[in-house]
Amino acid sequence: MKSLWNDADAAKAVESYAKKGVGKDLALRVYTTRLLGGDPKLVMHGGGNTSVKTRMKDLLGEEIDALCVKGSGWDMAVIEPPGLPALRLDPLRKLRALNALSDEDMVSFQRSCLLDANSPNPSVETLFHAFLPHKFIDHTHSNAVCALTDQPDGARICAELYGDRAVLVPYVMPGFALAKLATEAFEKNKKSEGLVLLKHGIFTYAEDCREAYERMIRMVSEAEARLAKGKPALVRNPGLPKAIAGVAEVAPILRGAVAQLIDRNDGAWRRQILEFRTGDAIRAYVGAKDVSALSRRGVPTPDHVIRTKGWPLVVPAPTTDDLAGFAKGVKAAVDAFAADYRAYFQRENAKLKSPKKELDPLPRTILVPGLGLFGLGASAKDARIAADLAEAAAEVAVAAEGIGRYEPVTEADLFDVEYWSLEQAKLGKSAEKRLARQVVVVTGAGSGIGAAVAKAFAAEGAEVVLLDRDEAPVKAAAKAASSTAVGLVCDVTDRSAVRAAFDQACKTFGGVDIVVSNAGAAWQGKIGEVSDADLRKSFELNFFAHQHVAQEALRVFRAQATGGCLLFNASKQAVNPGPDFGPYGLPKAATLFLSRQYAVDYGAEGIRSNAVNADRVNTGIFAGGLLESRVKARGLSVEQYLSAGNLLQREVKVADVAQAFVDLALSNKSTGAVMTVDGGNIAAALR
Repeated sequence: MKSLWNDADAAKAVESYAKKGVGKDLALRVYTTRLLGGDPKLVMHGGGNTSVKTRMKDLLGEEIDALCVKGSGWDMAVIEPPGLPALRLDPLRKLRALNALSDEDMVSFQRSCLLDANSPNPSVETLFHAFLPHKFIDHTHSNAVCALTDQPDGARICAELYGDRAVLVPYVMPGFALAKLATEAFEKNKKSEGLVLLKHGIFTYAEDCREAYERMIRMVSEAEARLAKGKPALVRNPGLPKAIAGVAEVAPILRGAVAQLIDRNDGAWRRQILEFRTGDAIRAYVGAKDVSALSRRGVPTPDHVIRTKGWPLVVPAPTTDDLAGFAKGVKAAVDAFAADYRAYFQRENAKLKSPKKELDPLPRTILVPGLGLFGLGASAKDARIAADLAEAAAEVAVAAEGIGRYEPVTEADLFDVEYWSLEQAKLGKSAEKRLARQVVVVTGAGSGIGAAVAKAFAAEGAEVVLLDRDEAPVKAAAKAASSTAVGLVCDVTDRSAVRAAFDQACKTFGGVDIVVSNAGAAWQGKIGEVSDADLRKSFELNFFAHQHVAQEALRVFRAQATGGCLLFNASKQAVNPGPDFGPYGLPKAATLFLSRQYAVDYGAEGIRSNAVNADRVNTGIFAGGLLESRVKARGLSVEQYLSAGNLLQREVKVADVAQAFVDLALSNKSTGAVMTVDGGNIAAALR
């Protein structure tokens, strides 16, 4: 591990933040905090913390001693000054005289010391930073240090490596007790450069910001060098099949197995988004002979448990010729995991004077021998975090086994952190959006209605995959929809291309729940004069493409076994044919009935199928063609023309059509339905 400190960059940070009224001490603190947070081998996703003691003015203009410490849950990699809230230092230090302090009182008192009451909650390790005398203090959950300390004799290993440069502190849950214990240990060796918290992480400190940071880098580098002397201990499972099924086939099976049926009558499921990881190191770990026992020992540092639970789900190896058998094996493994989790909860909860409420008993990470690992979460972001932590756990376990035996904290210690209110608060308590945990595929999503549909579903919390034949528009539409949306180039008239697109959706998010089959184009001409070639082209895009999309969606829906929703963009032409639009209206009429056929054939499997009938939609693109000529002939603006033809005399926008698709997706008891969005056109009403 190398120091990333750069004098020019540090000076630039000080200069830049000075323009915003931020002092040098805090500017440098932000600079090195970002350096630490940017390395996943040190901290990940809200873990770790840093602080600086400085002088600041309060609202009365009086200069006081202040502690700026990382706010709870803030990501060190992207932190800004507001992420290091300032507290009055003197009152915090006086707390050390107490014999005991509850977590709730600690948090309350810390908030009372904030210079700005609107600041985020300071770190749960604020008192640790306050009690130690140093100006700059850094704390990470270094993988290498965890691998050294997650040992039966971790204290001996660290003592031999660091000597009197490090103070060793036995594992104690973060909070007041740990702050007092660590401070007392430090005072026995005030010349130390850092504290190693066994089975937890490492602190380094100094009066100079660069020195505190580089002490961290130096001590972690020494831990890495010590681990490099170890010998690989993993033994490959000789029973792994040679023909391992692919991610696209495996992911939907896993995703369905870990979904929870919330309401059978409503067909409501609580699903998970999946993130896949693989590589030589990961495959070696998940394919190890003793991976089940090794991974069951726990997570490298207790901080991870709220994201991943205490251990992963290990499923059978998936073979290409027996996915049905794999699905049965996965279900049995999930049931066993849930039973184990409930037993763990009951064991530990029985020890408490004030019982806790059990969290859901399902896994947050999955190891698939021969393939890789999956992280699970309520969103793509959460799944990515779980996968990152699962990778770190694998790395630490393998490294620890190379020098001894991987032995992290006890089950009781894990339970204390997993059900600790201060840790749970990091996850947030905001209500989930209506389509959170669901994956939506939208075709024809490069512009117009499709782009609006993708944006509308993303706004409701869904993960979105956009398909379009043109790369630039679909990439732009994906970027506009959400930070996690994926734009794929796909010609929906090509069945193999559609298959590949759905496979990619499964590889990216684990599966598919809702499909908006929207792609289409309006061929014009009198039906008695249109060429066979043009009519066949129209049927390829306006009917057969919808069938391709629906069939691929059905394949994924069935693998997940959690129902699904097909939504088709029909047309007024399917109900009320207009002159010169036969080449377009005929395949659209077939698509309308295709939607109803899916409703009839697959309703018993919880798969719904509905359509939207939209007309005279202002897509923002009107140059050329029949519409422009009609507008010019009447001397009207586009908006006037579009609204003049409906009963409400209201313009129909792409957002209105998008909302109709969202509404149908949310209507759990509607199938075979057609929703009209046209401002009122009796001639096109179904009857």
